[in-house]
Amino acid sequence: MKQFALIAALAALCGASVAAHHSAVQFDFTRSETMTGVVKKFRAINPHMQLVLHVKDAKGERDIVFEGHSTNNMYRAGYRDNMINVGDTITVYIAPLRDGSEGGYVTAAVTASGVRFGAQSRAEQARERERAEGR
Repeated sequence: MKQFALIAALAALCGASVAAHHSAVQFDFTRSETMTGVVKKFRAINPHMQLVLHVKDAKGERDIVFEGHSTNNMYRAGYRDNMINVGDTITVYIAPLRDGSEGGYVTAAVTASGVRFGAQSRAEQARERERAEGR
């Protein structure tokens, strides 16, 4: 009976961690947009980075929530601790939300000191290819 309880508990824990991770289907990774703003919140955590930018543009002032890669993926893409701090003005490259609402998935960022980390999206690669081909 103890073995059954242990197996059931392990199955429940494993199932909970799998269920907690969500799909990225809501993001359009074929498109890339940039957004510049002041960091209100930044957390390099697992399973996904969390970022809130205060943006001022033609639409007015507002806070926009983004998510991004896990900490280990961000490190592999060049991120290091304290590259982004609350109050910094940064530019993010995002895969926008498919439903058109604000926010997205951060694929890369340029820090306040001008350092870029992250990957180029397929859309960015296509734009560079078109520029190189003179289109």
